[in-house]
Amino acid sequence: MSSILPSAVLVVVCMLLSIGASAATLGAGVVDQQGKPLGDAVLTLRGPLGKPVVALKADMDQHDKQFAPHVLAVRTGTQIAFPNSDNIRHQVYSFSPAKRFELRLYEGTPSQPVLFDKPGVVVLGCNIHDWMLGYVYVTDDSWFAVSDDSGTLKIDQLPAGRYAVTLWHPQTADMQPQSGGEIDVPAEGIHHRFSLVVQPKAQDMPKAPAPSAFGDAFHKAAHE
Repeated sequence: MSSILPSAVLVVVCMLLSIGASAATLGAGVVDQQGKPLGDAVLTLRGPLGKPVVALKADMDQHDKQFAPHVLAVRTGTQIAFPNSDNIRHQVYSFSPAKRFELRLYEGTPSQPVLFDKPGVVVLGCNIHDWMLGYVYVTDDSWFAVSDDSGTLKIDQLPAGRYAVTLWHPQTADMQPQSGGEIDVPAEGIHHRFSLVVQPKAQDMPKAPAPSAFGDAFHKAAHE
């Protein structure tokens, strides 16, 4: 037994080192059809390998009467908490088919998070502040990230291989995901640029949109 145990341990260590060595990084830039950087874009990857181990918990905050982040991407089965960092009360709700819920007028953080157990786009609104809009993109895909204001994102610890890419943004037509084709990710990692067709956004849109903003966004999500 004493001679077998070290060999078994050595095999496990070699396997772990092999897995770590094959972990790559995908750096990506997301632009619109005019080549301008696109923030709040969701990129997901689906490949032949298993899903990474991630904590199925996330936060969608409310700050300065806005949802923060504006777009949150999570794995199906994630529990999301909705802390309220404002010194006023909010009432968060959604009528989206992927998740219907309501958190009645509250301050602080509700004691129970909300379980997002179906894939799809969930449009968030506040029953008190009609201009507040937020989005939760719930995906079954194994790997995902959201672009920052400069249109860049990064996915670490990605096994080398071939992946199918899906792209989404609140301004895509009918709020539908779009195929980004397939990409080969080598062991040394890769940087790739993706283009996403979005609908133009009015430059003179006021900071507090009309009360119909949530209704318009929900109508799109309801027809996904």
